[in-house]
Amino acid sequence: MKILVTGGGGFLGQALCRGLVERGHQVLSFNRGHYDALQALGVGQIRGDLADAGAVHHAAAGVDAVFHNAAKAGAWGSYDSYYQANVVGTRNVLDACRAHGIGRLVYTSTPSVTHRATHPVEGLGADEVPYGEDFQAPYAATKTIAEQEVLAANGAELATVALRPRLIWGPGDNQLVPRLAERARAGRLRFVGDGSNKVDTTFIDNAAQAHFDAFDHLVVGAACAGKAYFISNGEPLPMRELLNRLLAAVGAPAVDKSISFRTAYRIGSVCEKLWPLLRLRGEPPMTRFLAEQLCTPHWYSMEPARRDFGYVPRVSIEEGLRRLAAAS
Repeated sequence: MKILVTGGGGFLGQALCRGLVERGHQVLSFNRGHYDALQALGVGQIRGDLADAGAVHHAAAGVDAVFHNAAKAGAWGSYDSYYQANVVGTRNVLDACRAHGIGRLVYTSTPSVTHRATHPVEGLGADEVPYGEDFQAPYAATKTIAEQEVLAANGAELATVALRPRLIWGPGDNQLVPRLAERARAGRLRFVGDGSNKVDTTFIDNAAQAHFDAFDHLVVGAACAGKAYFISNGEPLPMRELLNRLLAAVGAPAVDKSISFRTAYRIGSVCEKLWPLLRLRGEPPMTRFLAEQLCTPHWYSMEPARRDFGYVPRVSIEEGLRRLAAAS
């Protein structure tokens, strides 16, 4: 089968491409750049921008299925930049699926679509959580629009499913854990609140496996078609324990200092005003959305994913930490 992976050069994207190749599929990746790792896997690469409808249609020509993994992530940036990548880009992928008669689309979403600024508790083992509101970040807002449109596109000719992996980590990660470790080594990392809030995470192999499990079950009329699923290791840990175990695995110092949510939120509000005013480069160290995320419990039931497409995490947090330490 010929499969297109958008964003195949990213952390999860490379895991998807590698796993699909191992499963005997012909794989193409739609990227903004060129990746030697994909070339080594034998993955064909097509360069382009998700917001360019022509480029997306060209990439999708002749493929049988799409893993739409590419997105603009992060906690900072203009709304339009997120909208173009996450909403316009997803619409272009959906249009390309329809135009080329592609029958299956697996979409990588995020639990952030359920974030609620006015509700301090998210998930807590629930099977279903309503969409969020009062988003303080364009990432969550635009991913919500995109997920809803992907699910609405499910029908008699195109089967779609959305997966919401929570905090993906593991060997090969060049974002989450490395950035945490850098801040910890510089003495600039703090807990927001006391660090007792329980959170789910997802080891990279489990995140990829969930996508493959969903894909294997995805056909028109399948139980998973037109639905969204939380994905994680299913092992929620207090933020304090989780963070320090990740830091220990990569040889970074433990964190023991904290600031209150109120202080973090105020700092985030000030940063959001100063960064554009002073034209500061990079992301601010804190935003209101980030403050909310860092002190909120986030853990979810894996039962719907197990029931509808057989997802069971295969790599425990303990084993994942061993693999991360060995690769560091």
